[in-house]
Amino acid sequence: MKSQKGITLISLTIYIIAMTIAIAVVSVISTYFYNNSHSLSDTINPITEYTKFNSFFTDEVNHNNIKILECKTTYKNNNIAEGVESSYVVFDNGVQYTFLSANKGVYRNKVKITRNVEQCTFEQKVVQGKDVINVKLKIENSEEKNVDYTLKK
Repeated sequence: MKSQKGITLISLTIYIIAMTIAIAVVSVISTYFYNNSHSLSDTINPITEYTKFNSFFTDEVNHNNIKILECKTTYKNNNIAEGVESSYVVFDNGVQYTFLSANKGVYRNKVKITRNVEQCTFEQKVVQGKDVINVKLKIENSEEKNVDYTLKK
């Protein structure tokens, strides 16, 4: 008998069936992965926005001998119950952080650093002889963060 080279019809059928099963398993796993990653991105978004704001603002208040020139919050129709219309804080180095409710964002000078912000207020106070800025920040679909930033002297 001569040596038989090549593959038989049965082995070819087995290869095709095995490859079809492997492709089906990979497609099912990738479908679940992509569906879960989209739902995960919705929950991380407020955290990302808060982290962006916090990194900019923390860097600003940690400059040596920085002072607050002006800090103000205005309310819609001068009524606290109707919500914040705008809020801002101006530092002596020329940097201003502004929240505009119409744009749903916080700006550093004219650059928008956060989005989907529902409410943001800046309040200046003095605690134990140190200047402190209280920031209340509420980003869409998350709870309100209330943080005190102490200025470096």
